Amino acid sequence: MSNISEINKDTFWELIAQAKEQCGQDQDAFCQWLENRLIEMGPEQALNFDYAAFAYRAAAYKYGLWSAASVMLDGCTDDGFTDFRGWLIAQGREVYMAALKDPDSLADAADYQDQRFVCLPHMGDRAYEELTGREIYEDFDPAGYDALKSELKQDIVYGDGIGYPYDAADAQVYLPRLCQRYMPEGVNIGTWNINSLEIRAARATAQKSKKIKKDRGDSR
Repeated sequence: MSNISEINKDTFWELIAQAKEQCGQDQDAFCQWLENRLIEMGPEQALNFDYAAFAYRAAAYKYGLWSAASVMLDGCTDDGFTDFRGWLIAQGREVYMAALKDPDSLADAADYQDQRFVCLPHMGDRAYEELTGREIYEDFDPAGYDALKSELKQDIVYGDGIGYPYDAADAQVYLPRLCQRYMPEGVNIGTWNINSLEIRAARATAQKSKKIKKDRGDSR
């Protein structure tokens, strides 16, 4: 049982830690435990959990982290990166924050369910529907969600170069320990969709890590 009665940016992570302690690497048990606790807390807290989970997942949408996921997963699609960010949240606050400051820190993270966790962000929605008979999107408050997302991001320190989509050659410099752990025979993470306006914008505006500038003498 959990002694948490209200979900905020601190108790969210406390609940994740308790779920991990109770359920280990069993994702089905992890999700069921979370759903049960949220049902006990009531619909308002289920809604708060949903907002926090999706806000933290959105805050981790960074191409440097996606590059790390590609190394760890031997390539990573859009859906794969969504599930990877669910996995990252399940590792807890310390691992999550460290990864956004330096994705190479994930070289120290324990292997856990192939670095994918599909259901975790949806436990608030499941509990809310069980309690009210309504889906969360029916009562979604965009202003409340945006306010929470802004509040949560105040605690995140984004690391140098986190917004750049790296190719394989640069990934070896940006993520040396991850590459050594997951691709010791050579890095092959696929290629970015260069026709994507989003990728083009990131490469045009985001800064590469200073590690790459130092290693390669890049001008940006």
